[in-house]
Amino acid sequence: MRIVVAEDLYLLRDGMVRLLEAYGHQVVATATTGPETLDALLTQRPDVAVVDVRMPPTQSDEGLRAALDARRRLPGLPILILSQHVEQLYARELLADGTGGIGYFLKESVFDADQFVDALERVAGGGTAMDPAVIAKLLSSGSSNRRLERLTEREHDVLGLMAEGLSNQAVGQRLFLSESAISKHTTSIFGKLGITDDGNNNRRVLAVLTYLNNA
Repeated sequence: MRIVVAEDLYLLRDGMVRLLEAYGHQVVATATTGPETLDALLTQRPDVAVVDVRMPPTQSDEGLRAALDARRRLPGLPILILSQHVEQLYARELLADGTGGIGYFLKESVFDADQFVDALERVAGGGTAMDPAVIAKLLSSGSSNRRLERLTEREHDVLGLMAEGLSNQAVGQRLFLSESAISKHTTSIFGKLGITDDGNNNRRVLAVLTYLNNA
């Protein structure tokens, strides 16, 4: 994959570059400020980008705003936000366009290289990779959704794990259910959320975006 890394801390940025290159990926650009991030995303059009939230010049939300701006200009541009903070409003805005290719991880939740690279690859493929802590924050501030209220408790559990980016097999292992049982749950979820298979949309991504937007 061609990857842009936007992170202002040298050791973390350099460590990610070395890690990604060790996995056979190409880091085509790095950025240390919000404006540099936007320029790199628009110029390089990477397969996926890793973007910090708080970057110079003000150390507020420059990285996330650059990601949003880039996604507006390049719809569907895959972005994995990697931050110490959950910015709920901007996170919802990232999810709102419904195109997928979005991840949001807290730095403290990344425990090994395989987990991180797997998340990047899922996002690059148009899926989602959401930190459970980020999911909890988004849901705690969301409005009610009548379609979501139709889901059973188990279906909520399945959809929450889907939002983390887990496959049916992995969801089944987490919930101690068979893969066929998870498949039945996901089919029920799609039906209750009114998500049809039209051959163009990824139903898992649409279901997850409905869940996370919760509106």
